[in-house]
Amino acid sequence: MHAVIAFDLETQFLADEVGGWSNIRDMKLAVGVTYSSATATYHVYTEQDAPQLIADLRAAPLIVGYNLLRFDYEVLRAYTTDPLSDLPTVDMLHDLYHVLGWRPKLDNVAAATLGETKSADGIQAVYWFREGRLDDVISYCRRDVEVTWRIYEFGRQNGYVQCRDRRWRTIQIPVRW
Repeated sequence: MHAVIAFDLETQFLADEVGGWSNIRDMKLAVGVTYSSATATYHVYTEQDAPQLIADLRAAPLIVGYNLLRFDYEVLRAYTTDPLSDLPTVDMLHDLYHVLGWRPKLDNVAAATLGETKSADGIQAVYWFREGRLDDVISYCRRDVEVTWRIYEFGRQNGYVQCRDRRWRTIQIPVRW
């Protein structure tokens, strides 16, 4: 199997603080975390490391994440003229939305598929960043990357992941990762 990079990032600002979701680039990178399947290691990036993060993503044979296309890559666009749109990407949220017609939260998919939840949420991570609690932001982001990787691996091996629908029923969603 070729190396896969799982990726997530946290921001410095919330959407309503930058004028809404049409200004994602203005949210600024607080922390990015990658996991390499080739070395089973995590790497942490802060805002000043954004060019290296982009270079590492550009060098990856495949990048896996949750909402990468609409959010994470758009945050990174503030640090590059590279559109990032041609990166070899499995955006699990994009795939699930294509099947379901709605966007389940990562926590929903993790709970239904793995029986576990995330450690916090992105809003809390912004507040931690502002309080100077960078270690907490890093731990939270790393946990999201770990959960993302485990969901991807589960889906790749089993051909499906699970989530709860709006009536709170557990449903299986076929995937081809």
